[in-house]
Amino acid sequence: MLKIGEFSRIGQVSVKTLRYYDKMDLLKPQQIDPITGYRNYSFEQLPRLNRILALKGLGLSLEQIGQLLNDDITAEQLRGMLRYKQVEIQQSMLEEKK
Repeated sequence: MLKIGEFSRIGQVSVKTLRYYDKMDLLKPQQIDPITGYRNYSFEQLPRLNRILALKGLGLSLEQIGQLLNDDITAEQLRGMLRYKQVEIQQSMLEEKK
């Protein structure tokens, strides 16, 4: 088990971000101490954190990421989300050129 600070250093995200991901049901701690409330994570949770960060880097919202990770999303639905995000970015770029 890793304390939240250790997990944040290994995952290269802030403790605040991990707490927020917990609140958003994206990445729940493996264990929460009932007395202290300290959050503990496992090494096995690092791939999920990396998926969250990669999808965020592609421009998906945390809500979309949660849907992808927690639901059975098909590859076609994922492609649709990415196409939609691509259109959003293209429109934003066109508006900035004006």
